[in-house]
Amino acid sequence: MNPNQVLQRVILPRDEDPLDVRPLYLDEPANVHSHVVSRRSVTVPASAKVSFASYFNAFPASYWKRWTTVEEVVLRLSVRGAGRVDVYRSKPSGDHIHLEGHAVRSPKAWTNLELRVSLKPFEDGGWIWFDVFTDDTPLEIKEAAWTTDTPLPEQKVAIGMTTMRPVDAVIALRALGEDPAVLDVVQKVFVADQGAVKVKDTQGYAEARKLLGDKLEIIEQENLGGSGGFTRGLYEAIEHTDVAQIMLMDDDIRLEPDAVLRSNAFARACAQPVIVGSHMLNLQARARLHSFGEVVDLATCNWRAAPGALTDHDFSTDSLRETEELHLRINSTYNGWWMCLFPREVVQRTGYPLPLFIKWDDAEYSLRALERGFPTVSLPGSAVWHMPWTDKNDATDWQAYFHTRNRLVMAALHSPYDIRSTLLKQGLKLTLRHLLSMEYSTVAVQQRAIEDFLAGPSKLFDSLRTALPEIQQMRKQYSDAQILTSAREFPPPTYDMVRAEQMLKPPVNPAVIAAKASKALLHNLRDPEGSTTERPQINVPATNARWFLLGNLDSATVSNADGSGVAFRKRDPKEFRQLMARSARNYRRLAQEWPRMKKVYRDALPELTSVESWRKIFEN
Repeated sequence: MNPNQVLQRVILPRDEDPLDVRPLYLDEPANVHSHVVSRRSVTVPASAKVSFASYFNAFPASYWKRWTTVEEVVLRLSVRGAGRVDVYRSKPSGDHIHLEGHAVRSPKAWTNLELRVSLKPFEDGGWIWFDVFTDDTPLEIKEAAWTTDTPLPEQKVAIGMTTMRPVDAVIALRALGEDPAVLDVVQKVFVADQGAVKVKDTQGYAEARKLLGDKLEIIEQENLGGSGGFTRGLYEAIEHTDVAQIMLMDDDIRLEPDAVLRSNAFARACAQPVIVGSHMLNLQARARLHSFGEVVDLATCNWRAAPGALTDHDFSTDSLRETEELHLRINSTYNGWWMCLFPREVVQRTGYPLPLFIKWDDAEYSLRALERGFPTVSLPGSAVWHMPWTDKNDATDWQAYFHTRNRLVMAALHSPYDIRSTLLKQGLKLTLRHLLSMEYSTVAVQQRAIEDFLAGPSKLFDSLRTALPEIQQMRKQYSDAQILTSAREFPPPTYDMVRAEQMLKPPVNPAVIAAKASKALLHNLRDPEGSTTERPQINVPATNARWFLLGNLDSATVSNADGSGVAFRKRDPKEFRQLMARSARNYRRLAQEWPRMKKVYRDALPELTSVESWRKIFEN
């Protein structure tokens, strides 16, 4: 089979994969267990039915119909044994249609099958897959793939990876190097090593180096964040190679190597250059698809799931064929850079990412590319495992600074709406919620972010080096930012647990919300009584750390979202007043100066995204 004709290989789990991932590759009844021989070979037992209508092995036909020049796909596979192979397709509604079937009667010899499917009816949605039914003997399948008769143009890819976690990076590098087909399309792998512990000093690096050979280039640089690390990968690929594609990927992922091939093939087949994004699977619950497609809502300037997209879908309980919502084609406006591929032309015409350190750099880049005619497609079947943002604490820790500042930068550059009232209302509401939760450090760094945004874009490049240490130093002043190992380091809590339980029910009615917020506000303006801030009144799990509970307390230990420790939050009326006043001033100023700031940032965009500006950073 010509590699340039392969659109998507049928693949099976690796030996090191947990059983949790199996539903992503095979849709098996509870009483059937196929024998996985290798990544490309499986034996279905006798008298059984197994479906390949799975996330990794069904063909996302509607995406290929909408974006590529491919008009017909051909399922090619080799089979041996007795049974049937039947091909099905789905409609955008999720309804199934049988297309074609072949009986197999070759218990000893391998038989090559070709089953053709037109992509004509797939404009709005639908997948293609095949099912296997066996008679009284097993049926072996090998080298199955969704292909095209017309070979795709050959294009090589350079991979840019940024790392602060060298152990994870080495695991990903080894996964890249272990698949010969992946190595055939990868010309270079650039690793921007920004951690204190270097990749070259990490166990397993020698094996990764041996697998990748001179394709691997480690670039040690100071910590310039995700935007500095990813931009280094783009920069090296554009400046020092002739590759047609550049793929960015995180280090803290578990890689499905075939995602590289699928993104590469899709980009080669596209009718116009598009950014090809990969989905995020949940690293801690491996059969769960966390992100199917995302958009930026430019009216509110927040990211969210794309219209119609499922989030946190569990394939171990609800298969692809059973889940109607998965069959509609989803339109995204950006894709996270846990894995994302860029045609060379897109980078050359869009420019480099903004110097934002972390957060919003990926969304801003896709919006900027879209304005230049390059859409983003989140491609089903191309995915990596990554810890979801919902399992992290990045909205309240030091990263809150970058969330806030960079969201404002993105909004100034790309929102066509007058969002001043939205920013004011959202900002003050969020500030009050954090203050009632005794998260003073979060509010302090958010206000610093607004002030730095209002200072203009001239310091953005300098902040790649200075913002993180300054924010970390600022947070040390606040007890809610000081993480201890466990609540056992404190005396037992003194608060009435039954009363606390009663306060856990979230208010829904607007009048009730207003009443509870007013009561909590008055409580936070009064001085604490007695010794209620010297020892925690209560231990609060991360999931229960809500304003309508904490706003009525004087102190609490609150767990981190990842369960790694606790913070001792103490109510401080003086800090509350000062931060509330500072927030009101900053949001009022933000609303007043918004039209001017939009012009300032848009005028500065060419310089902020130029190769010359980034070259100065990398060469200093």
